Amino acid sequence: MAKKNSPDEMSFLDHLEALRWMLIRSTIVILILSTVSYFFIDFIFDQIIFGAKDPNFITYQWYCQLAQYFQLEDSTACVTKFSFIIMNTEVGGQFSMFIWTCISAGFILGFPYILWEVWKFIRPALYEKERKNARAFIIVSSLLFFLGVLFGYYIIIPLSVNFFGTFIVSETIKNQFSVDSYISMVKTSLIASGLVFELPIIIYFLAKMGLVTAEFLRKYRRFAIVIILIIAAIVTPPDIPSQVIVSIPILLLYEVSILIAARIDKNRKKNEQLS
Repeated sequence: MAKKNSPDEMSFLDHLEALRWMLIRSTIVILILSTVSYFFIDFIFDQIIFGAKDPNFITYQWYCQLAQYFQLEDSTACVTKFSFIIMNTEVGGQFSMFIWTCISAGFILGFPYILWEVWKFIRPALYEKERKNARAFIIVSSLLFFLGVLFGYYIIIPLSVNFFGTFIVSETIKNQFSVDSYISMVKTSLIASGLVFELPIIIYFLAKMGLVTAEFLRKYRRFAIVIILIIAAIVTPPDIPSQVIVSIPILLLYEVSILIAARIDKNRKKNEQLS
């Protein structure tokens, strides 16, 4: 990337003004979509948020089939019921949960528009050829984000619910989870997974700015693997199979990022030779 060389190059204050309006427009869109999600709040809560609480959830069926295929004697692989309950202990807990759930839904649904606003903000710093890739940037970035959201919904959340919902240290202790902690786990898993899947896009821009190279990413691959395993350990239950399941797609994204950085390095060297 290179800064736009033109007489009307934006000043620092102009950039701040552009950033302010970018945040204002993005906030308005999120609020509009949050309002729209209000009309589907029953579906959002009963079918999406509390979907992983149902033993018939499709992910549990996959785990059970895999366990039977590999003849694993893990009693937690095939879920028949959950004995825990979800309860509200705050006076305004359900109302607060309702508001923040709508806002979270608005953010997830409005993410493509937020990307478009980000693209418009950084557009003046791009070459003319790069500016023509706006559509590809929005499509690929949105696709990666929603793939990450689906990964969090169908993989990370069921792993967490299954582990913590069935884990007990004594029969005298009953699991009663607060609705705030449960929904916080769901929202964090969905949004964090979506943002983590943006790794190739982040590496693309860092490589364009010359901040990272393919050689750098390969050199520190071992450190990256350790960091990925730590992240997997934080967002998943403390068992090795769950951490491996979560780590694999992130490692694949890292390898894809190396390929992207290598392509950019190759194009940069080619342009330097021609100039």
